[in-house]
Amino acid sequence: MLYVVTGPPAAGKSSWITARATATDIVIDLDRITLALSGPGAPNWNQDEVLRKVALRARFAAIDEAVKHRDATDVYLIHTMPSAKATARYRRLDARIIIVDPGREIVMQRCRDMRHSGMEAVAARWYSRRRKAPGEAAGVQASRPW
Repeated sequence: MLYVVTGPPAAGKSSWITARATATDIVIDLDRITLALSGPGAPNWNQDEVLRKVALRARFAAIDEAVKHRDATDVYLIHTMPSAKATARYRRLDARIIIVDPGREIVMQRCRDMRHSGMEAVAARWYSRRRKAPGEAAGVQASRPW
């Protein structure tokens, strides 16, 4: 099964996956990929432009390969703001799309407390673009307590 986990920055997407994935599942998380490609002592949310480009290419390659194995193992993919094209692809792959959103106030406070200063703008953009899909529940998905 392919799980596409979406939501604003600092919503708890990684925590949602950590609570469900097993050691043999595939987890594709741009932050984890970036950290794996970073030098010693790099911060958890490294925003270096060149490094992020390399990590993004690695993520695309990982997605392309992982979806071939979704019948053998669960694949968890974090995609904060998938485009319409990406969402259509995920639907063609019968992905289960999970939205993690503890609420705007919580997310903005977490961004201020724990993230790079530009993440507040990304979160604001996520909320401004967010539209419920037909038949989607009106509630929000809570994440871990901070």
